[in-house]
Amino acid sequence: MMLTFLGTGTSQGVPMIGCGCRVCRSSDSRDKRLRTSSLIEAGGVALAIDAGPDFRAQMLREHVKRLDAILLTHEHTDHVGGLDDVRAFNYFMSRPMPVYAEERVHRSLRSIFAYAFDENKYPGSPEIEQVAIRANRPFEVRGVRVTPIRTMHARLPVLGFRVGNIAYITDANFVSEESKLLLQGCEVLVVNALRREPHPSHFTLSEALTLIREVNPAHAYLTHASHQLGLYAEVQPTLPANVTLAYDGLKVATFTDTA
Repeated sequence: MMLTFLGTGTSQGVPMIGCGCRVCRSSDSRDKRLRTSSLIEAGGVALAIDAGPDFRAQMLREHVKRLDAILLTHEHTDHVGGLDDVRAFNYFMSRPMPVYAEERVHRSLRSIFAYAFDENKYPGSPEIEQVAIRANRPFEVRGVRVTPIRTMHARLPVLGFRVGNIAYITDANFVSEESKLLLQGCEVLVVNALRREPHPSHFTLSEALTLIREVNPAHAYLTHASHQLGLYAEVQPTLPANVTLAYDGLKVATFTDTA
């Protein structure tokens, strides 16, 4: 299996428009963060988690020519805003793009992208196959087992995903004990860590590290980082040996079964 971090930034990305802080002015490529998304490749199947406004740039950067499905964590714009760009995959793969999400999220998509679901669609509109899923109920995409995991983003229920030995959580500030059980035994845990200061809907760095200690994966990666978290070169040396601050384009290979 291969995990690629397509984007590791918060909703406004890094650098943030109009900001002149040290992080936003950094020349280190690891401090340039597109909106959070990832790609998991398992057994010849390619799955994207979220498709934010930077989706097109991420697909081009990673030379993605085949995408079997998109898994959505929730309906916020920084996670769904790039869905119009599935049109290219529609054309080259000659089929609609399967999008797996909770029904609430699908309703939101039908509003945001109403033109894509119109009975008399404009030629060239994106073709999206909506597949409803439910938290904590596994499903399969072309033989790859995926377990959606309930987490909370303040008052908004969102999904994390486990694919084989990779567990991925973003935009969360609470994970129940039941959901933590679904994380146990994972080799790789990805979790959001927005900044050090408290936030009403995202894990802080210390809260993310607490979850990592509880789950105890072989290795953990921090994502959805804002410019407030700090420079990569200064943050990374402060982290535990098994924790990495992820950056755009980082690839992580794992070798255990996807079942």
